Amino acid sequence: MTVDALPLWLQWLIAALLLTSGVFTLAAAWGLVRLSSFYQRMHPPALVYVWSTWCVTLASILFFSARHQGPQLHVWLIIILLSITVPITTVLLSRAALFRHRVAGRPGVPPPLQPQAPPGRDG
Repeated sequence: MTVDALPLWLQWLIAALLLTSGVFTLAAAWGLVRLSSFYQRMHPPALVYVWSTWCVTLASILFFSARHQGPQLHVWLIIILLSITVPITTVLLSRAALFRHRVAGRPGVPPPLQPQAPPGRDG
C-alpha cells in the first residue's frame, strides 16, 4: 500500500500531527533564544520536545497501522524511552548546574537543604 492509497482524512491527520510537532519544536527553540538564565532555558525543551515526540509517534503509529492494515505499536518504544529519559536528564543537568553555581559562589543561588532531626528526638 502506498501513501496515495491511504484515506485522505488519515493523510490530513498525519500531516496535522507532524506540523504540530514542528510548531512545538519551533516554540522550544524560541524559548531557548528568548529566556535568559540556564534554568529557564531548560524548561521549554524538556516539556515541548516530549510533546513533539508524542505527535511524531502518533503520526507514525497511524501511518504504519494503516499501511500494514493492522496495529503497529513498536513505535511506542520510542516515546516510552523518551518520556523516561528526558525528565531524568533535565533534573540531572539542573542539579549539576546548581551545584556548580553554589561552588562558584554565584549570588541568588539557594543554599542546600539542611537535614532535619527526626521528630521526637532531642538532640
